[in-house]
Amino acid sequence: LDCSNLPRWLGALMREKFFNACIIHEEAKKNEKNIFCLDCCESICPHCLSPHRNHRLLQIRRYVYHDVIRLGDAEKLMDCAFVQSYTTNSAKVVFLNQRPQARPCRGSGNICISCYRGLQDPYLFCSLSCKLQHILGTDGKMLSKYIFECKYMTLPEPGLDDGQMTPDSVLEPAGSLRTTSGSSESDEPSEVVRKRRSNLSALRQPCTAACLPASLMSRRKGTPHRAPLY
Repeated sequence: LDCSNLPRWLGALMREKFFNACIIHEEAKKNEKNIFCLDCCESICPHCLSPHRNHRLLQIRRYVYHDVIRLGDAEKLMDCAFVQSYTTNSAKVVFLNQRPQARPCRGSGNICISCYRGLQDPYLFCSLSCKLQHILGTDGKMLSKYIFECKYMTLPEPGLDDGQMTPDSVLEPAGSLRTTSGSSESDEPSEVVRKRRSNLSALRQPCTAACLPASLMSRRKGTPHRAPLY
């Protein structure tokens, strides 16, 4: 992902390496850098929090050795529509960056339109990075439509966890495509809209005669039959 055209904080977030030991607190326990300060555009560990208390802070978590953030936090920062989410540890999360894969998935199933990783319908992106890459390549001049101005973001309470998430997760059910940010089809790049419509049209096939029970197909209009009189 070319981060040069992104806002400074977003470019730094996508480039940053998290969960490395903090060199300032290398002797302390739980010194992994799993917090991102949007104001300073840098990663910090829990022991570095004091000078950042009044800053916008984003907690980074790790799932299957890759960086994720809670979907609720991500939606405060950018439009997350069509980005595949997962439910793990009772939280919905999305991957920050594209994950390496042995070979691209180009089968007949649904795939990420940026990196071709297999996805669940009707999602189109496997990570926030892949969506940003697609926007920059197709609608880069309108990037500001997809990036939100978040004036306040704090760490979850009470306290911090270590950011490690268990491998017990499930794909987020493909229900509503509208996110809490209020994004909708009209806010998406044209290619995304076309693919979504093609996905939905496949679910709206008209019911033909083959859908009807045989008893209804054999029925013909004729003289109505009345109940016998007693």
